[in-house]
Amino acid sequence: MSGPGLSWLGIVRLGLVQTALGAIVVLTTSTMNRVMVVEFALPAMLPGALVALHHVIQMSRPRFGYGSDLGGRRTPWIVGGMIVLSLGGVGAASGTALMGTDVVWGTALALVAFVMIGLGVGAAGTSLLVLLAKRVQANRRAAAATIVWMMMISGFAVTAGIAGHFLDPFSSARLIAVTAAVAAAAVLVTVLAVRGLEGRSPGAAADPAGTRAKPPFRAALREVWQEPEARRFTLFVFVSMLAYSAQDLILEPYAGTVFGMTPGQSTQLAGMQHGGVLLGMLLVAVTGTAARASATRLLRWWTVCGCAASALALFGIAWGGSAAASWPLRENVFLLGLANGAFAVAAIASMMTLAGRGRARSEGLRMGLWGGAQAIAFGLGGFLGTVAIDIARQFFSDPAHAYALVFSGEAALFLYAAALGLTVRLAASSPTGESAAPSFGEVAMTEVLQGR
Repeated sequence: MSGPGLSWLGIVRLGLVQTALGAIVVLTTSTMNRVMVVEFALPAMLPGALVALHHVIQMSRPRFGYGSDLGGRRTPWIVGGMIVLSLGGVGAASGTALMGTDVVWGTALALVAFVMIGLGVGAAGTSLLVLLAKRVQANRRAAAATIVWMMMISGFAVTAGIAGHFLDPFSSARLIAVTAAVAAAAVLVTVLAVRGLEGRSPGAAADPAGTRAKPPFRAALREVWQEPEARRFTLFVFVSMLAYSAQDLILEPYAGTVFGMTPGQSTQLAGMQHGGVLLGMLLVAVTGTAARASATRLLRWWTVCGCAASALALFGIAWGGSAAASWPLRENVFLLGLANGAFAVAAIASMMTLAGRGRARSEGLRMGLWGGAQAIAFGLGGFLGTVAIDIARQFFSDPAHAYALVFSGEAALFLYAAALGLTVRLAASSPTGESAAPSFGEVAMTEVLQGR
């Protein structure tokens, strides 16, 4: 760790950056999605493709992390990324508004804007996590991850409420104006939040002229991939986040189709899941902070057990369809959220721990590698979950059996993630990164991340 550990106030200040980031993202992924589909009667696949595009663009996270490693400072990347994200948000609003009169040019503008959104999220989000990793004490990392993610969720909620108020009565001009106001506020909050927080980079102080050569990006990425823990953790992040996101778009339709829930009831079901996620995050935060000396070992325990518990909850949901009349689906979904929240925060805190391990001055590249794997998984997960349901229903006349097969497959992914988590050591590893030959999954992942 460089410099003294961040205080709780410092952690909250970085959480404000995540709040600002979430404020812009929720407008582009929710509000503009609804406007395209409802107000302008455009195909739902259009906003779906745009949102998927911003996830794909975040494959650039390793490159942004590498760039921040070169200078040793993360603040310029956080602020610069937020500015690009804000411009992308305003561009997306403008493109959405233009679709009301010219779908072709509006879509073209939105495409450029969502590329900027992906770039901005990648640059700001990666550098923010690296700064947390370098400046937060080990026993505070779980709590820091919880605080930062809860503040991002609060950014979703607060922005949705306030922006929703000012968007009525709806007009294209209002959409652009509200988005511009949120974007300007996000940049201002970010600048004030990070001002003076990072301090001078120790690497810059030791090498003010920048004389220490760093290998080119691809060579640096290969060096990091040779580190066994970085490679294993990348595959773990991809598999666990794929399982995590695959159930997002099929759980509520399952509740309606198999359990006969109304739209209002299935929405409440989603609320119960999010409540479980929140409680799971808080459990990891409290136990991780109290553990002190054993905090790192406890993170591994939470990560593995959270994945295993998520698998059991998904198996329960899959089995419950055959006894829909008596199965406690709400409680089952709450337990799924609890396990998801626990493993997700523990995994993020583990990222902070592992980012500083291995070769020096590669923290940003490691964090970017894991962020890229997460972005790919999120981009694929929701889509593949829905595709799997459509295929399964072609072979099963009873929808409960089709959903059971898909949920069981997601549970199997979580079990695989738990097994991968057992192979990741959060203790310091050899600086040389020597290890056995990578598995097929590890090789495939590096091919994707290097753009081959």
